[in-house]
Amino acid sequence: MPVGTEKSIVAGIDGSRSARTAALWAADEAAKRGLPLRLVHVFTIPVVKMPGVVPSFDGVGEGFESRGRAWILEAKEAVFARHADLVVETAVREWHPAAALIQESARAAAVVLGSRGLGGFTGMLVGSTAVALAHHGHCPIVVARGRRPDDAAPEAGPVVVGTDGSPISEAALGFAFDEAKLWNARLTVVRTWSELVDHGAIRPQFLAVDPAEIEAADRKSTEEQVAPWREKCPDVPVEIVVRKGRPVRALLEIGAGARLLVVGSRGRGGFEGMLLGSTSQALIAHAECPVAVIRGDHLDAEL
Repeated sequence: MPVGTEKSIVAGIDGSRSARTAALWAADEAAKRGLPLRLVHVFTIPVVKMPGVVPSFDGVGEGFESRGRAWILEAKEAVFARHADLVVETAVREWHPAAALIQESARAAAVVLGSRGLGGFTGMLVGSTAVALAHHGHCPIVVARGRRPDDAAPEAGPVVVGTDGSPISEAALGFAFDEAKLWNARLTVVRTWSELVDHGAIRPQFLAVDPAEIEAADRKSTEEQVAPWREKCPDVPVEIVVRKGRPVRALLEIGAGARLLVVGSRGRGGFEGMLLGSTSQALIAHAECPVAVIRGDHLDAEL
C-alpha cells in the first residue's frame, strides 16, 4: 500500500485519548512547519482457533476497518477544530503495527505516537514495536504525553535534550535546536557524569578521580559540542546543565516543565542503550512532556 506524502508528520491513531494527544501534537508540528499531517490506524485481525465464533473472516476485517475509520474521523475533527486549513491525509491499514509504521517512517518527517493506547496500538511503547521503530525507523519518533498519560501535551516551556558527546547525541542536539528555534523556546542541554563510569567503561583508578575535574571536563566538552549549533541558531537561548547522577533522574527532573524532551536512541556513557532498557521506559512512562527519540541517521546535521 502506498504511504503518505513525503515529509508528512504521521500520527498513529487507535481511538484512545492518548492517540488524540498524539494527533494534536502532530498537527501543531505540521502546521508550524508547513507540512501535511497523516493520520494512520493499523489493525491486525487476531487469529481465531474456532472460526465458528465469528461471522466470517471478511466480516471481521470489515468491522476492524470500520472502527478504525471512525477513530480516524474523530481525530481528524479534533485536528480541524484547531487547524482548519491543515492538509490532512488518512489511512486505515491491515498489517502488523511495527511493520506498517516503519514503512510510514520512510517518507515521514516524524512519527508521533500516544503514550498508551488500545486497539492496534496496545502496549506499543513498552514492547517490540517501540524497539523495532527505534532500530529500523527512518525518522524521529515522538511519544506525545502530558503530566499523566491522558493529559494534553504542554504547549510552553523549554526544549530539553540529553547529550553525552556521541554522534547520536549530536543528532538529538540538532533536532532539539531545530525545535527550540521553531517554537521560539529556550533550550536546556543536559549531561550527566559518574565517578565510576566514563563513556560506558569503568574508570581506571576511579577511587582517585577528582569529581571537580570530571565535571569541568564534561562541561568543556559539552560547550564545544554545542558551539556550532549556537552559531547556526544565535537566537536560541541555551542553558547547559552538567550534573552528577543517573541520566533518567536528571532528565525527568529538568524536563518537568519542558514542552519537549529529546534523547538519542542510544549513545555512550550515561545514555548508552537508552531505548532498550529501563531508562527509556522510565522517560516514556513518567516524563511530563512529549519525548522525541532520535537516531544518528535521522538528521544530516543541517537545520
